[in-house]
Amino acid sequence: MPESSTPRLVEVDPTSNLNAFLAQRVAQRPDGALFEERDGEGGWRPVTARDFDARVVRVAKGLVARGLEPGDHVGIMAHTSLEWSVLDWACWAASLVPVPLYETSSAEQVRWSCEDSHVRLLVVEDDAMAAAVAAFRSEVPVLDDVLALSQDALGVLEAEGAKVDDAEIARRRALATLDDVATVIYTSGTTGNPKGVELTHGNFVDLCANAIAKMHEVLAGNSRTLLFMPMAHVFARFIAVVVVPAGAVLAHASSTTTLLDDLASFRPTFLLAVPRVFEKVYNSSEQKAAEQGRATRAVFHWAVASGIRWSRALDSRRGPGPVLRARHRLADALVLRRLRTALGGDTRWAISGGAPLGERLGHFFRSVGVTVLEGYGLTETTAPVTVNVPGHVVIGTVGPPLPGSAVRIADDGEVLVRGPGVFRGYHGNDAATRDAFDDGWFRTGDLGALDGDGMLTITGRKKEIIVTAGGKNVAPAVLEDRVRAHPLVSQCVVVGDARPFVGALITLDAEALPGWLAVHGKPELTIEQAAADPDVLAALQQAVDRANQAVSRAESIRKFRVLGTDFTVENGYLSNKLGVKRFLVLKDFAGEIDALYADAGKHGF
Repeated sequence: MPESSTPRLVEVDPTSNLNAFLAQRVAQRPDGALFEERDGEGGWRPVTARDFDARVVRVAKGLVARGLEPGDHVGIMAHTSLEWSVLDWACWAASLVPVPLYETSSAEQVRWSCEDSHVRLLVVEDDAMAAAVAAFRSEVPVLDDVLALSQDALGVLEAEGAKVDDAEIARRRALATLDDVATVIYTSGTTGNPKGVELTHGNFVDLCANAIAKMHEVLAGNSRTLLFMPMAHVFARFIAVVVVPAGAVLAHASSTTTLLDDLASFRPTFLLAVPRVFEKVYNSSEQKAAEQGRATRAVFHWAVASGIRWSRALDSRRGPGPVLRARHRLADALVLRRLRTALGGDTRWAISGGAPLGERLGHFFRSVGVTVLEGYGLTETTAPVTVNVPGHVVIGTVGPPLPGSAVRIADDGEVLVRGPGVFRGYHGNDAATRDAFDDGWFRTGDLGALDGDGMLTITGRKKEIIVTAGGKNVAPAVLEDRVRAHPLVSQCVVVGDARPFVGALITLDAEALPGWLAVHGKPELTIEQAAADPDVLAALQQAVDRANQAVSRAESIRKFRVLGTDFTVENGYLSNKLGVKRFLVLKDFAGEIDALYADAGKHGF
């Protein structure tokens, strides 16, 4: 079996736990900024390591005062915020286990997670969330109380803990070992009830220490990042932890509606995002150019093409020649620098994970001056297993294993991993834990390949492989990612299992559509009307044709249908991590899929 591994760079103290990270930061730079929060006047004010730690201790005392014992679970369901970080570190200071929950979770998902993990205290964002919890609270008898951040939950805890002795927090901070559970994160539950992934103090401590050693250029020194992903996501959670030992500064953005303003004022040096964010940045820029007229659109496309050619040339032996370098400088002056400014102006790195980014977007952002370090990981691996690193970026891959980690490709193409971030098991589910491992290797369920340098490429999901009636195996992700890159497309689901050819269901992007329709002289069309409009269909056919260039004819999308509704978290077709619930789409849109193949014989398919 092909295998790639990277030697561990750092050996961690076996007697330490996550609390040691914060203690070291306070000891080394007590008056240096650890976080920044909004000052109410459009700017940001620093929160020093000393002040943050003091607040963590006060909140931890409140948790102790409530009778929570070491090992008890505390649920958090809130916006991305400094308050969430305070709660996380306060739980660890009190030797408790925080259980993050997505704000977008259904009441049934929240009930299941609270009941399954025996959450004793649940902290929610506001009264609306508290009311939703109240509807099932009687079904979770272990849940003692629900507090809302909008009702000053942290202040309540601080007041309640005023009489708890500092010595008790010091004692509790030393209790956890590297083998003890630090958090339970529930999977998105695309195929049933979510499973609680138990991540230990050792998972975080070991992985963070080695990631910093390998990626110090991104994470250490004067690094700054603005976190806008949900903190229930393991990727965001890892970044919120790693900045503490790395010496970086973190700010939180609770809403993406003001993201551009937040980026401009905070000026991060690196960002964390899923590929859909990068697609949106590109598509919105392209749409704005189109709205300014044909000439501006032509300049935009020329600048993008020039930038991508320049970036691709960087990976060749000779590098870009003088003409291509000149074109890139002009493209930067005309278009690209404005995109760099929109991302804050100082952003040099962006870490992408959760789904394949796409080679073209990777080169585009590098031409802008923002190198996207694409990586790979799962909730069960504490986020990153592999990642491209400064000085060794191969666009189109998810990089080599992080120090201490290893990747193996099984005979059927499945990616197997082991390393410091691999979880210890699913909470209360020994059978699922046993099924998840093969001779000590975690079975990811993803398909991939390793090149000669040990760089991993993800090619699809094992359970999502489509086998056509002709026996052709098709990995839908390759096609879906490319179709979704079109500005009109929100989601794409490739179908064709046991069918004569590959087809696709496509949904339209409600944000991008009005601008596109206005440019094309059809501003009056609704989404339902646009789904049948010849010009819209022609544009989507071009997107499909470009996607088909990546595969053989037998794997290509031969027909597609545009749906009149999108897939969202609210209507249940997207998971909390924004992954399409394929099984549900296939079930509920069976009629649309059948219609794709109704006249297959007439066309000789």
